[in-house]
Amino acid sequence: MTDTPLPPLTQIPADLRSLADYERRAPAHLAPEVWQHIQEGSGTEQTLRANREVFPRLAFRPRAMAELRGGHSVIELFGRRHAAPLMLAPLAYQRLAHPDGELAAVRAAAALDTGMIVSTLSSVRLEEIAAAAHAFARELGKQAPPLWFQLYLQPEREHSLALLHRAEAAGYEAIVLTIDAAIKPSGMALPPGVVAANLAGMPQARQTATPGGRILLGTPLADRAPRWEDLAWLRQETRLPILVKGMVLGEDAARAVDMGADGLIVSNHGGRVLDGLPSALDVIEELAETTEGRVPLLIDGGFRSGTDIVKALALGASSVLIGRPQMHALAVAGMPGMAHALHLLRAELEAAMAQLGCATVADITREKLIDRR
Repeated sequence: MTDTPLPPLTQIPADLRSLADYERRAPAHLAPEVWQHIQEGSGTEQTLRANREVFPRLAFRPRAMAELRGGHSVIELFGRRHAAPLMLAPLAYQRLAHPDGELAAVRAAAALDTGMIVSTLSSVRLEEIAAAAHAFARELGKQAPPLWFQLYLQPEREHSLALLHRAEAAGYEAIVLTIDAAIKPSGMALPPGVVAANLAGMPQARQTATPGGRILLGTPLADRAPRWEDLAWLRQETRLPILVKGMVLGEDAARAVDMGADGLIVSNHGGRVLDGLPSALDVIEELAETTEGRVPLLIDGGFRSGTDIVKALALGASSVLIGRPQMHALAVAGMPGMAHALHLLRAELEAAMAQLGCATVADITREKLIDRR
């Protein structure tokens, strides 16, 4: 890592063969403070580590000489085809990694038939991102990928409603309500040219504490954290599918579904919110049992390879979201890097499926895993 970041590569070197290779190269292409912001977790980073440490615990149980003819990794979510059980997670401020930011990401998604969830805090307006996806898909002669919009509730409902209506008008196909990040450590100061493009003109809450005064509880920040009534309100305001994203457990998951959530995204926010949370992979079986297959369960947190994805699917996930690796690939090689990273993940996924005797994603079941605890 240097004080003067290297520009993005214009060609993919032969030694970039995995997402780990992109992560290894990325620091040289980023300012030190940006690299730290991308990689850090909260507290002592117990949860950040747990997100990766869970995977080696699970080993595979393959089936020999299975029938693989006609196999594929295609899935369907909310009536839309996805080339693989893989989506781009909502990430804020992607122009921190590359000047094109979310535009590069969505073009890569279009090229690889991969869905993308666009963040409220994207550094490009949500309308421009959707337009870029459709324009690039037309150029490639294919359908645009599924686009979902991740919603952070704003201090005033009128502003949340404005974001919702903008997403609907731009053609987004689902709303992802994030419930676990209203109270989290503040991030780095944004460099010039990187802004919350979707929030222009909207008031933004600022939280400071003074000795002897209130810190969090009893302040507007805590008072405005998402509540169950907000989910009920959002359900009334849109006909789009709503997915609730956050560490939703047990009876809370069932309650969310009962209130109209069409899907759940099991997530500890990449270890960036509350240190000491379990990995999402540790709790997804509980959620699958509690929700009894009524809604799709998606998951994020530490996924770096196709075999990681297989393990989540075997435990009950419908699809996996990829987070930080987007920033790694964008920093190293922009849109081509992102497309290459998605290709690598799908190739690793299908290779693992073949070795396990799984011709389709539906064949990836719990009996394919051995828990070595």
